[in-house]
Order: sequence, then structure tokens, then C-alpha cells
Amino acid sequence: MQRIHFAIVVAAGLVFSAPPSGSAESHPDLTGVWTSADGAGRRDATGTTIPLKPDAKRRHDTFNKLVEPSGDTPGGVCLGAGMPGAMLGAGGYPMEIIQRPEQITLIYELHGETRRVYFGDRNAPEADRVPGRSGYSSGHWDGDVLVVETNNLVEQLDQRTTPHSEDAVIVERYRLDGVDEQGRRILSAELTMTDPTFYSAPVTLTRKWAQVPNGRLLPYECNEEFWRERLQSLARKAGMKLP
Repeated sequence: MQRIHFAIVVAAGLVFSAPPSGSAESHPDLTGVWTSADGAGRRDATGTTIPLKPDAKRRHDTFNKLVEPSGDTPGGVCLGAGMPGAMLGAGGYPMEIIQRPEQITLIYELHGETRRVYFGDRNAPEADRVPGRSGYSSGHWDGDVLVVETNNLVEQLDQRTTPHSEDAVIVERYRLDGVDEQGRRILSAELTMTDPTFYSAPVTLTRKWAQVPNGRLLPYECNEEFWRERLQSLARKAGMKLP
């Protein structure tokens, strides 16, 4: 059964990257592998007041009632969490950020989910942005704070505690926040989601992550046994033997 955790990324050191084209500023290099620093392997929005509008709550409750008996989740069919679930749900799984002046790439080990954050002229024209579970993310710097805005999302009732409509807009703010007792650099992030269709007010959540020295991500895939069982089921239904 899929484990749903919290995810976020960022920050690796006080080394500075080359500034984006047209900028005279230098910014923290966020390249590195990061893991949860919130004191738990699992975090979500449980316990946070989520101001769902009545119709959105009714639809979300109906969806939960549908999948509750089976425990089905998107992850059960190798579908990524999308946003904001990916940022808020990777818990014990690390994630990596790769930074270039024109693009930041966020890779979550859980499901190998990847987000690409584009800067300036690297952004695609609005007409070429394809809606999806992770949406389209553009970034800019506010001093040493990385600001990421995500839109072009699709409706997701399957977000466990933060369902949203296609009108949702998510803004993340990442900042380096000193070191912990182990000497690991800490990244703090704040996520604010506005959705006039599903929510009566913005929703704001926070996360903290710690640097993993010399960290690496491992492959995350549906296992071979799952695929073989699926083939055997198809063969039985067709009255065939596996080749």
C-alpha cells in the first residue's frame, strides 16, 4: 500500500551559482539531496483547518468513500502525487534539487516524480503549457528566497488532505535556515495554495528539510512481481499460458 508522506526540497550550501541572465545578483546554490527535518517520517495537512467550500467537501467526501474500502491510491497504479501532494508528501524518501541559472529541477525519490521550475526566457508561452497533476512551475528570486509559482493544474480529488480544482495556484517560498544540532543545513519552505473554486480562503503549510551529505536517490518503480501477477491474470482470463 502506498505511503503518503511530506515532500519538499532545496538548499545545499553557501556556494553561489551563476546568476540568471539579465540579473546582477547572486543566489544560494540549492543543489543537493534533502530529507525531512520535521521530526517525523510522515507529515500531511491533518489537523490543519482546510477551508473547503461545501460542494468541494461533499465531492471530496464522496471520493474518499469510494476508495476507502479498497485503499486505492494514485500510487497504487504508479501515478505520482502531483501538487501539492509531492511537495507535502515524501516523508522518509529523500529528494534532490539540481540548479542551473535558467532552470531548477526537483526530483522526489518517491515514484521518481520530477518537477521543472523555469526562469525568465526559459519559460514556455502560456499557450504551450500543458495542464497536469504537477502543473506548470515558474520561478524567480526574492533576494535569497526562491519563489515558485505553479498553475496549469488539473482537478485532483485524490489529494488526501488538500484536494483542489484546476483553478488552484500554488506559491512556494524556500529559504536556507541555519543548521541543526548535527550540523546539517536546513531548508524552510512555505506553501500557499489559493483556489476560488474549492476554498473559501488561502491554505498555508510549512515544511523543513535537512541536507543529506553526499546524498543520492535510488530508483523507485512498481515491482516486477506486480507486473508478472498482472500478466498471469490476463493469461487466465484468455485461457492461455504465459509465453
